[in-house]
Amino acid sequence: MQPNYQTNFQNLVLLGGGHSHSIVLKLFSRKPIPKVRLTIITPDRYTPYSGMLPGHIAGFYSYDECHIDLQSLSKFADVKLYFDQAVGLDLKDNKVLCANRTAIDFDLLSIDIGSTPAKLSVSGAAEYAIPAKPVDRLLKHWYELQKNVEINPQIPISIAIVGGGAGGVELALSMQSNLQQILQRHQQPITNLEVDLFQKTGELMPNYHPSVRRLMQQVLMEKGVKLHLGETVSQVAPIVKNKFQIKCESGLNVAYNRIFWVTQASAPNWVKASGIGTDEEGFILVDDNLQSVTHPHIFAAGDIATMINHRLPKAGVFAVRQGKPLFKNLQRMILGKSLQPYKPQKEYLSLIGTGDGKAICNRGALILPPHQLIWKWKDCIDRHFMEQFPKLPKT
Repeated sequence: MQPNYQTNFQNLVLLGGGHSHSIVLKLFSRKPIPKVRLTIITPDRYTPYSGMLPGHIAGFYSYDECHIDLQSLSKFADVKLYFDQAVGLDLKDNKVLCANRTAIDFDLLSIDIGSTPAKLSVSGAAEYAIPAKPVDRLLKHWYELQKNVEINPQIPISIAIVGGGAGGVELALSMQSNLQQILQRHQQPITNLEVDLFQKTGELMPNYHPSVRRLMQQVLMEKGVKLHLGETVSQVAPIVKNKFQIKCESGLNVAYNRIFWVTQASAPNWVKASGIGTDEEGFILVDDNLQSVTHPHIFAAGDIATMINHRLPKAGVFAVRQGKPLFKNLQRMILGKSLQPYKPQKEYLSLIGTGDGKAICNRGALILPPHQLIWKWKDCIDRHFMEQFPKLPKT
C-alpha cells in the first residue's frame, strides 16, 4: 500500500547547517521521500563539529577532520544547496528572507542555525573582541595568531578568554597548549605566553557538577592559566595597535594582544522579530516533537531551540542527539503520520579535553580526572561520528 503523502508539504527547507541538520541530510540521503523538494540554506560549505574543534585548535586534528562537508551531503541527499545567510522569516507567505538572494518558499521549515555569544551589551566587545561563533571567523583569527607567534616567537604575547563555561575553558587550554608548543620548537620560554580567563561568577562551568568545577579550576591553575573569577567585563577598548584593554566592574584593567569572547549563547535578533514564539533570549520555543509551539509547520533543533518541557544547556551533544528524532518527525509530518516525542537524557556523558592529549570524564556524579585513556576514548567517539558523513573532493 502506498503511503498517503501530504501535497501541502512539497517544499522542505532546512535553514542552517548545524549538527542536527547534518544528520537529517545524511538520513534523507538513505531514505528519500518522492515528490518532496529538499533545500538547505547555509552560509558555509563546511560546518564545524564542536566535539573536535578544541582538538583542532590544540593541534590534534586537521581542518578537514573536524568539519562536515555540507556540499557533499547535499549531493548525496539530492538536496538543493544555497550558500546564503538568513536575515528573516516571512511567516505570512512562508518565505525565508536571505541576505544575497530572493526569498525562498517553504511549506515545511526546519531551523538549526546555532547561536552566537551574547556580547552586544558590553561596550567595545563587538568591535575589538573575537567571538567564538561563527567558527570560521574564530579560526581565521586563530590561524593569524599562530602565524604571528611562529614568525616572532621571541615577542611576549597575551590572550584573554571571556567566559568560563566549558567552551571557554577548553578554548583556553587548547590555545595555550598549541602556542606553548610553537614557543618550545623555537626554543623560547613558555613564559612568553600569558593566558587569562574571565568568569563573571565565582566558579567556572556553572552548568557542571561542583566536583568538575573544582577539578577544572585546579587543572587551569596548574597549567598557569590566570583566573579572574567573579569579574564582570564592562568594556573592551583599544590602547595601541594590536593591544586591547579589558575593563571590569570591579575596577580591574588588563591589556591583551587578543581577546576571545565565549560568553552565554544568544539568538540572532531576526528570529524573535519574525513573530515565531521564542523565550526571553530569543530562542525558538519547541515542544517535545521539536515543533514550534506557535507555528506547527516549523521545527527547530540545536542551540537555536528551547524545549519548553526540558531545561537543556546549549551543548553540541543535544544537537547531535536531536538529529534522528528531527528527521523522523519531518518525515512523519510529510507522510501525515503522528509525531514522536524526543526525550533527552537527564544525565549525559561529557568528555572535556585539557589540551594536552588528556580529557576529563563526567556523567552525573561520576568524575574521572584528566587521563590519556579518556582522551583516546573521546577521540574514538568523535572520529566514529565524523565517519558517517561522505566527502567529495574540494573544488
